[in-house]
Amino acid sequence: MKKQRIKEKIGLHPVMFLLILCFIVIVVSGILSFFNVQATYNKVSSVTGDYQATTEAVVSLFSLSGLKYIFTSTVSNFANFTVLSNLLIILIGIGIMVKSGFLKTVIALMTKRVKKNTVTFVLVLICILSSIIGDLAYVVLIPLSALLFLYGKRSPMIGIITSFAALTCGSGISLFLTSIDSSLLNMTLTNAYILSADYTISSLGYIIIMPILIILLSFIITYISENIIAKKVTKYEFPEEDVEEELVITKKKMRGLLLAGGAGLIYLLIFIYNIIPGLPFSGNLLDYSQNLYIDKLFSYNSFFSNGFVFIVAVLFVILGLFYGIGAKTITNNKEFIDSLGHSLNGIGKIIVMIFAVSIFINIFKYSNIGGVITAALANLINSSNFGGLPIIILLFVFSIISSLFLPNALNNWSILSATIPTMMQVGVSAEFAQLVFRLGNAVSIGLTPVFAYYIVYIAFLANYNQSNKAITMIEAIKYQIPFAIISCIGFLIIIIIWYILSAPLGIGTSIAF
Repeated sequence: MKKQRIKEKIGLHPVMFLLILCFIVIVVSGILSFFNVQATYNKVSSVTGDYQATTEAVVSLFSLSGLKYIFTSTVSNFANFTVLSNLLIILIGIGIMVKSGFLKTVIALMTKRVKKNTVTFVLVLICILSSIIGDLAYVVLIPLSALLFLYGKRSPMIGIITSFAALTCGSGISLFLTSIDSSLLNMTLTNAYILSADYTISSLGYIIIMPILIILLSFIITYISENIIAKKVTKYEFPEEDVEEELVITKKKMRGLLLAGGAGLIYLLIFIYNIIPGLPFSGNLLDYSQNLYIDKLFSYNSFFSNGFVFIVAVLFVILGLFYGIGAKTITNNKEFIDSLGHSLNGIGKIIVMIFAVSIFINIFKYSNIGGVITAALANLINSSNFGGLPIIILLFVFSIISSLFLPNALNNWSILSATIPTMMQVGVSAEFAQLVFRLGNAVSIGLTPVFAYYIVYIAFLANYNQSNKAITMIEAIKYQIPFAIISCIGFLIIIIIWYILSAPLGIGTSIAF
């Protein structure tokens, strides 16, 4: 008992852990800057198409200018930290679905006669496929996965851990070209043009390998979740009334489900019609300044991309409201407004965590330590004498390492894509190099607090934690390590098999240049 109490006392709260990391970054950036630590690599200019020597240097925060930056940027950075605003908006929608009873009824009805493994597999599959909407999936699916397991009479922490693993490890996998993939392809092609001015990559360039990766990863994450994580997570204590309660679909609940389903369907049909181009009065949510449909849908200037979180939140509000009206769980406007704020009750601790991580990410990004590490790794690849499979594995491993410090795929690939000409010179296609990078990036982003949406994961773990001790950053990372290791092995096996067989990646693409 004494040992257990000691452990509970010395566990670092995530906020304290992040503040310590901030201090470490400030000191380390000062030391590295003093010794002029930097890395210079050849970057292809998107304007001229020629090589440009680009230097990534560490910026000191252990200085007057650095400290001024921290104090002057903290408030504005937190105010513009999209993780917070997106999460708050989604929680408003989830709140009314919970308070009205819609989610509890739907989830209990869907999972009543379904095996636990099947529920987990479907959740994992949905999370992987949701990579098409980018980082927004984290604020939508992590809260919902907790409720899925809670109402399914299982620990919500298993749902949180599983969904985060699926979202991160599956972030580089998609059946269709995503907006991130489109941006990455532009960088890839810019570098490929150095050796081949007419190099092209099909939008269906990964259509063969992606389904295999999706199925493989779904089984891997489901197996780990059910056979490793479920045993590690402490038993969740449900209220006695919830344990004994059996689902009974009354006439009121059925009326609520029918009203919610009808209203939600009408909303979705209107929404879908407005993202289809070419029909009368359709396509109003698209950005027509873009060429590819995926860019029209998800570009930074598109209405759909900028308003997606609110679009989802409104859907949730409609479902919860109409279910409440039909089931008589919402009978007046006061109950409606109270329901909207239901999931925001006790959210103060989560806001403090998000504030702490916004400070950490801001100063770490400003220090440019991640950029220097990534540039140094790119130089190592370009200066290596490897060819074929060894250089592919090297890129995969270095992508994993660099993503711990620079998890944003676009920022990372803007540097590592400088290895494309080297890869092509040894017979590796540019599209295969990009795929290898994406898989390496997916392996490690779930292990680093530098990744902005990592805080959503740990915040909800803390929210459902019933233990007397706080969930620490180290503990949260430990939950993700099995997923990262097995996914890494699985991805590497697929990469090696594809290389040995010289199998096509998709339509019009291959592993060889």
